[in-house]
Amino acid sequence: MSFISTVKPPRSREKAAWWFLFNQNRLLVQESSRGADLPFVQELSELGLTAVRQHYLGTLNGVHCYSAELQADQVLPEKMKFEGLRELFERLSPEFYTLAGHASQIVTWDQNHQYCGRCGTRTEIMDDERARICPQCRHMSFPRISPCIIVAVIKDKEILLARSPHFPPGRYSVLAGFVEAGETLEDCVKREVIEEVGITVTNIRYFDNQPWPFPHSLMIGFIADYAEGEISIDHKEIVDANWYSRDKLPNLPHRASIARRLVEWYLENIQ
Repeated sequence: MSFISTVKPPRSREKAAWWFLFNQNRLLVQESSRGADLPFVQELSELGLTAVRQHYLGTLNGVHCYSAELQADQVLPEKMKFEGLRELFERLSPEFYTLAGHASQIVTWDQNHQYCGRCGTRTEIMDDERARICPQCRHMSFPRISPCIIVAVIKDKEILLARSPHFPPGRYSVLAGFVEAGETLEDCVKREVIEEVGITVTNIRYFDNQPWPFPHSLMIGFIADYAEGEISIDHKEIVDANWYSRDKLPNLPHRASIARRLVEWYLENIQ
């Protein structure tokens, strides 16, 4: 599928559109034999719904797409319900899931920038770009993107996997952390690995990237080699970490995540 992002909506809506409707970061979907379907209507009134605010996203294969925020007390159409994006990993197609993440970030940004962070005046939506502007001091607020590194550390023929206290039971993953102001991506890799498991790495190389709407991250993947040190964790951000061989891997992240793709790279390339 081909998605074209733009902020200018069509002058008139004569055909049905895809609607990404949120309440508290949960997406409105309808159960189907394929997993989960999005509302596909010309107007929200067809569903008996009213948006608090809505945004035009662009077109997906020529079909218009919108995001909108809904109030929790609205009566939902039969067989429709709000679900978290994490729970929809396997039930939305990859194209719709990626666009749902984009839509979620637009809604969250819009909620958080109703007032100017500089002077407190109520902001206004801009017509020609994705931004809100203060009519008083002209300060502009754009959708926030938070860069975050994620790295597979390799030692001989083993991969370093760790467990966060926020993971589902038994789940392990590669290390990750947010980039600090003034920090290069490679320096962030070194710092996060030292902070989380107490070892140093070398030979850092780029892998791939992935938008991650929890809440507005861009995951930037790397592969690095172990340099020196012994694993030492703080039992706060990381509650367990260890080296794993390909035949003794624990419960891993979902296949749609860049974390899982880094582990799969290890399986394909480290024999």
